[in-house]
Formats: sequence, structure tokens, C-alpha cells
Amino acid sequence: MTTAFVSAMARVAVLVVALASADSAIAQAQVSVPSNDHSRAAELMFKAFWFEARVSAPAPAVVLLHGCGGPYDRSGELSVRMRNYAALLNHAGMHALVVDSLTPRGETQLCTQRIGSRLVTQANRRLDALGALAWLAARPDVDASRLGLLGWSNGGSTVLAATNVAQQQVAGAAVKPSFAIAFYPGCQADLKRGYETRTRLLLLVGEADDWTPAEPCQRLAAQAQARGDKVEIESYPHAYHGFDSAAPVQLRTDVPNGVNPGHGVHVGGNPQALARSRERLLRFLEAVTAPPSRP
Repeated sequence: MTTAFVSAMARVAVLVVALASADSAIAQAQVSVPSNDHSRAAELMFKAFWFEARVSAPAPAVVLLHGCGGPYDRSGELSVRMRNYAALLNHAGMHALVVDSLTPRGETQLCTQRIGSRLVTQANRRLDALGALAWLAARPDVDASRLGLLGWSNGGSTVLAATNVAQQQVAGAAVKPSFAIAFYPGCQADLKRGYETRTRLLLLVGEADDWTPAEPCQRLAAQAQARGDKVEIESYPHAYHGFDSAAPVQLRTDVPNGVNPGHGVHVGGNPQALARSRERLLRFLEAVTAPPSRP
């Protein structure tokens, strides 16, 4: 284990403890945000949670996109993951907007539904993400030139869907993200349809993931890089789906999708992958949100 890695783990550990202790003090407001999805209603409004950074000037802002389980825990409160990452972003001087794509459409989770039978699709969630970006861009306290997307699993797939300019809705959107991060996304669909982006993108994947495997993401990144797109990828050995948590690894037999349909998928944290991904995320955010240098 290198000295640099030990140092990185130490810095991340200190930050995680600080965020956990400050979590209850974070300013959080529930807001309604219009989606660009008009397939079911003239104007679909989805619930979102606004975490405002304590800054004086217009600041970067990030849309947080939940996984197939939605943004809440079993008690109906925002999950620890959503709150911790919102705190991390606020700590770094960025606003955060956690969106709920399921409740407005009468769903609470998608994980146990087969992909082909889901009523909330990436086409819907892509339009939610674009609507959230437009909402942020209209705020006077947000720097519209530094908008980002951050998603996990199904929300990571939404990151790909909302940054793929091969999609007409993305190419024609008035507001686009300048940067995006996807944790363990499902990459197969966008790899198959063709992925092109003008957004700086970071993919963080687990090499042992048997729900949304790393290999399609590695291929997608390689193809994008060959075209000159600014796509980066980092993979973590022995890391399963959901590696950026402290939860123990468990086999979920209620999930019908994955590498081995019908045999379940493994989900749970990996301490090294958690530390490394958090450090990589922070370095990426620092690079992509740095204000342009003055001549």
C-alpha cells in the first residue's frame, strides 16, 4: 500500500467524519422542479431537495440522480448516500439538488422490476435531468457555466443518457452539463446505441460488479476517448455494486437483472474503493469547477 494511497485514505476519512457530524446542520429545502418529460402530463413537476452551499458568489451546482431504489431510506427520509454526497458538495463550495424521479410517476423503486417492463425509463429520467439543469441555470445563485450531474447505478445510467449528444433531446437542450460523474452505471444501452459527449465525464466502476458490469463501461470509455471525447474511467478490484458505502456485501436475490439473471446480484461497500473513489471524485470536481484563469 503506497504512502500516497494511505494519505488519500486519511484525508477522505477526516472529511467523511466531518460531513457526518455536520449533516444535521446542512440547509435543506424541498422544491418542485419541472421535468422536460411531457409524455404523461403537460407539465410534470418532480420533488427535489435543495442543498445550498454557504458561498457569496454564484457557485457551481450538481444534480444528484438516485439509483433504482429511489432517494429515500426505509423511514422515508433522504438516504445517507444522498445526504452525505450533498454535504460533500456543499463542503466543496457547490450547491446540490437531489431529484426524485419515481414518486411523481407512482413508483417507489425499480430494482425488482425487469428492465424491459419498467414504466420509468431512461428516456423519462434523461428529461428529468435536463429539466433540473434548466432549473438550476435560472437561479441567480448558480453559475450556469459550471453545472454537473452525479448519479449512481440507474442514476449513473441517467448521467450517460443525459450527456449523450447522439440523442436529439440532449443535443438540442438549451442547458447542458459541463461535467458529470457516474458511479457503477449500466453502460450497455448507450454502448449499443452509440455514445458521444461534449461533457467531461468520469466513470467509477467496480471490477466485481455483477449487476452493472464494468466491462461495457470500459469499452464505452475507450471508444469515446478514441474519438477525442473527455471521458475518464477508474475501476476498483474486488469491488461490487454500491462499493461507495459502509454496508456489508450481500446477495440480493430479488433483483431479476444483472450478469446472471435469476441468480441475484451482490451489493455492498468496499473500504478501499470507497476511499479511492471519494478521493478521485474530489480531484475531478476540483479540476472541472475551477474558474477560468484571468489573462
